[in-house]
Amino acid sequence: MNDPKTYIRNPGPKQPVTGLKAAVTTDNAIVTETMMKVLSSGGNAADAGIAGAMVQAAVEPFMTNHAGLVTFLYYEAKTGTLHQLDSLGAHPSGLPPFRPVPAGTGPYAYVPPSAIIPGFMPGLKAIHERFATKAWGELCADAVTWAEQGHAVSSFEYGMNIWGEKFTTYFPEGREFYQPAGHFVNVGETFVPKGLAETMRGVAADPDYMITGPWAQSFVSKANEMGWQITRDHMTETPPRWVEPLRFRHHEYEIVTLGPPQAQGFFTAVAMGVLKHLGIRDMERGSADHWWAMGHALRQGARHWEYAQDDQIYEVPRDVVLDDAYHTHLAKLIRGSRPKVDLTQHIRLAGDGDSGPHTAFLGAAGKPRLMPHDDKQPSGSCELAVVDAEGNWVQMMDTLQGSGIPGQVIGGVPMVGSHATFGNLQSQMDATLVKGAKGRCIIGNTLVLKDGKPVFSAGSPGNIFCTLPQVLTYLLDFKLDPYAAVDAPRMLPMSEGRAVVIEDRLEPGVVEDLHKLGVRVGVVAGYDYHMGSFSVIARDEADDSLTAIADPRRCAVADGIRM
Repeated sequence: MNDPKTYIRNPGPKQPVTGLKAAVTTDNAIVTETMMKVLSSGGNAADAGIAGAMVQAAVEPFMTNHAGLVTFLYYEAKTGTLHQLDSLGAHPSGLPPFRPVPAGTGPYAYVPPSAIIPGFMPGLKAIHERFATKAWGELCADAVTWAEQGHAVSSFEYGMNIWGEKFTTYFPEGREFYQPAGHFVNVGETFVPKGLAETMRGVAADPDYMITGPWAQSFVSKANEMGWQITRDHMTETPPRWVEPLRFRHHEYEIVTLGPPQAQGFFTAVAMGVLKHLGIRDMERGSADHWWAMGHALRQGARHWEYAQDDQIYEVPRDVVLDDAYHTHLAKLIRGSRPKVDLTQHIRLAGDGDSGPHTAFLGAAGKPRLMPHDDKQPSGSCELAVVDAEGNWVQMMDTLQGSGIPGQVIGGVPMVGSHATFGNLQSQMDATLVKGAKGRCIIGNTLVLKDGKPVFSAGSPGNIFCTLPQVLTYLLDFKLDPYAAVDAPRMLPMSEGRAVVIEDRLEPGVVEDLHKLGVRVGVVAGYDYHMGSFSVIARDEADDSLTAIADPRRCAVADGIRM
């Protein structure tokens, strides 16, 4: 392997990789390299995804781990069939939430996370059993190597470590793992995850090592020692589940994304439907009308994720949420409440109003002021995208969200726990404490089909719930090329205080025009990492060549096999 420092990448402009017959894009150069090796040696897209996720959790402990969750959206070329795997962790039956880290212990504990049974390894095992062609141990080989030798710390990783320090070092096990010499490993130096190599060697021999074997037994023992009275049976009582993806039309395209209990599909369907009936295709990209329409559409999307629930526990109104006539009705309500007079004076006099931290006051050169960064937002997920030469597409995510015992490290696997609520309708992550129930989360694995075949795939960590409809709009409605669609500025949904927060790349005059519409405007950095790191692959309909896109907001790397 190369010198670990050669794999360090920084946020900034990326070049699309074009003319490909197989494509990969991930958040990390090491992960992309591993997946390319799998494809080049004859593996398929599922093989590459498994190997990539295993390595990602070894070299990005600040974003994911082997005790988190896995979701998987797969287009099987030979049959044209779409598959979705839901392998979120689960809360054990018969026990109340267990929260060992107190509130106020850093951003991860703004709302203290609860302990959860891991879903990562059961998910990869299920994918391997159904779609893989290579031996399990072969797909784990790079994860073992990188766990043994360690990886070079990037400036992004170091910043994330500082951000989460109070939480990750709350227990002595966390301090021993993250700060082996009493401090975080510095940028450019090699971090070796203590204990992980042994765990990876065990997993390479058998994935059950972390499901029912020695690691799982250590997990149960540590939980019991801390007062969380789980049993070995709890480790397997909620297995991965193959579910039906959510599919809906958008003009000439069909969008396929994760179905309930995952909420992204409902959010995206409502937002895209509202935008269609507001006439987004006829609006000028980047105009006040564009941001006004998008802000409202995203707000409507967020109002509907409460209906994404486990259909083995609840009734789930798929047809109602996807109903085009319903989207038309929502768009009519929004259009019918558009201001009839210039509201600039109202904005000037009312200021921030009830919009919390969002500011309407202009700073130097007529630009809106920066919105204060919200350190309460938990972070931690990684997206992988891969298409093999046979035309199988994979869009998948692995995370440290929903991972094991909060703040603990077992066998070199650091854990954060779950930020799910328990019965909150408007929570992005929510769980029902019933045996076998699957929880709700916001995860954006998405494929876009045209004439029955994929033309785009997309997904991202960060604020995926609201950024996915925006990237799709740039691609499908504004017809931008794939890199331009990923690069273009993104926003948060309109708040109850009629405020929008947009990446600081607005065209001249747009802030003033939004004020006329009664919309308060705040900004975040021009390329804000909370707005995600999209992994996008596009297929040219003329020659079937692929283009792999890496997002400039983080440390992503795209690659592929040339035609």
